[in-house]
Amino acid sequence: MLSIVEAIRQRATPESLALVQKDRSLTYAALFQQADALAADIRQHLPADLPAPVRTDRLRIGVHFPSSLEYVPLALATLLAGGCFVPIPDELADEEKRELATRTALDLVLVAEPLATWLPEATQPLGHLTLAGQKILLQRLPPIIPSFPTADFEALNPAFIRFSSGTTGKSKGVLLSHESLLERITAANEGLRIGAADRVLWVLPMAHHFAVSIILYLYHGATTLIEETHMGEDLLRAGATHAATVMYGSPVHYRQLVEAPPVAEWTTLRLAVATAAALDAATAEKFRARFHQDLVQGLGIIELGLPVLNLAGAQEAPEAIGLPLSAYECSLQDDTGHEPPQGDPGEICLRGKGMFDAYLDPWLPRAQALDANGWFPTGDLGRRDPAGRVTICGRKKTLINVGGMKVFPEEVERVLDSHPKVQRSLVEARLHPLYGEVPIVRYIPSPEGPPTTMELRNHCRTHLAGYKIPLLFSSVPDLPLTASGKLKRA
Repeated sequence: MLSIVEAIRQRATPESLALVQKDRSLTYAALFQQADALAADIRQHLPADLPAPVRTDRLRIGVHFPSSLEYVPLALATLLAGGCFVPIPDELADEEKRELATRTALDLVLVAEPLATWLPEATQPLGHLTLAGQKILLQRLPPIIPSFPTADFEALNPAFIRFSSGTTGKSKGVLLSHESLLERITAANEGLRIGAADRVLWVLPMAHHFAVSIILYLYHGATTLIEETHMGEDLLRAGATHAATVMYGSPVHYRQLVEAPPVAEWTTLRLAVATAAALDAATAEKFRARFHQDLVQGLGIIELGLPVLNLAGAQEAPEAIGLPLSAYECSLQDDTGHEPPQGDPGEICLRGKGMFDAYLDPWLPRAQALDANGWFPTGDLGRRDPAGRVTICGRKKTLINVGGMKVFPEEVERVLDSHPKVQRSLVEARLHPLYGEVPIVRYIPSPEGPPTTMELRNHCRTHLAGYKIPLLFSSVPDLPLTASGKLKRA
């Protein structure tokens, strides 16, 4: 069976730099030396009664470790040891971490010393690994009866389980095989064109983006530059100091970058990709003016990878996610399953290479998650412009129906978030006896103090039709977020 790690090893140039973090670095040879040693230690500590990878039930190994250079060899070691890699995001609450462990039926977990407080009391220590002088504890979790069919799970050659963001409803465990990982990183790179000469500035959490980002960079021989902070001037300095050629981050990172003081000149950048949240035109324009490069938005989705990228339309339509890459197709579908007229919203449906293999809990194989024509319905609503580019306008489940008129919460939030006295907003529906539903908003005010309701109404009136203006404005200290920083909607 295919091993994605061995596929990377076969292509790697041993003396080339794989990872850099400040004054530390690993060549590809050193990376695999560390990963091999860690994998051997994992296998050595397995108790006799635990199913080995050569038998049934592929081991599910959780990794609870900070984003860092060391995260990479540790993650690769879980795969080399015959396990299925399950990242456990550090920012989850203890209860959420325990739920993740239960839903994935984790066999083992690797945690940095000291022992994590969220682990069940009956967790059994199996020993420890040592990585860069740091002790990593190998723990066996109490037996959990999987809610999914283990024979079907094993048959897929599982490599990776990651839970979707869960912006609406319960998040889903997305399962990827080694084969699907290879397909999707190959397909995505037809657009990114990352190669051995590239140095990628890394700013995203590894527990959320490792499998289809770090794996892609390693497979194509690039150097990943791991930046520890998200401050604009630190990003600028790191990009210039390490001659980064590619940056892959969220709009938040780019907003900080364009406002950073001129601490360095970053002249080597050839590609900047924005993902994980909606990109605003103002940030894209400021980025182009400062760095003389387009800020390219893409649709990153755990079920497919990076199927849509705005490579050709970043100047004309910076807020669009663009056109599908050559390995993918993108269809907009209305409630009847047909493409709506140009400019009207429809659900974004995708198909192509490297699609996820199954949802883990509840178990749902890929074939059953697709429609009769093989399309994967994303739940995102989009509009198509005359050039065929797609712009996301909201989520199908969050659409607000005001007397038959459609209101996308995301559109209203973009307007509210552009007010100087608003840090972030969340627009939701409230039942109304006359109109059926009306939008209301909760928002976090800026440190200078909250705006008046009249200020917000006037700001909305300048940019939005009357039926889109929230009926109620409420100032709050914080808003509910998913583990990846997206707004959590009811």
